[in-house]
Amino acid sequence: MSISFDKALGIHEQALGFRAKRAEVLANNIANADTPNYKARDLDFSAVLAEQNDKAKNGSFALNMTNSRHIEAQGLSSGDESLLYRTPMQPSIDQNTVDAQLEQSSYAQNSVDFQASFTLLNSKFKGLVSALRGE
Repeated sequence: MSISFDKALGIHEQALGFRAKRAEVLANNIANADTPNYKARDLDFSAVLAEQNDKAKNGSFALNMTNSRHIEAQGLSSGDESLLYRTPMQPSIDQNTVDAQLEQSSYAQNSVDFQASFTLLNSKFKGLVSALRGE
């Protein structure tokens, strides 16, 4: 009997990847807090979770190229469509939409969520190892 890591680990593997990507986006927002005309971006976890759930139910959607002269399809992969612009709480003179306190708060919450998923994955791996050892 083989171990299916997809079933054993659940959604936490994808959640870690999402949280790491969101940390990059939030860090980029914080770094550009003083850049004129910079528009803050963020990722919506519930939208990404629903997309992953839909892929798991219906299978992933992919296109096959049957001829080398076909144009590669764009916009069908999970790229930047989940990356949204943040709505500012108050307008700024330089048109920058970054609110440093909100970004730092979001970054801290994201790091706590990352740590929670990492801890759950760690406990799953410990459970799998102890099952393999027969403990």
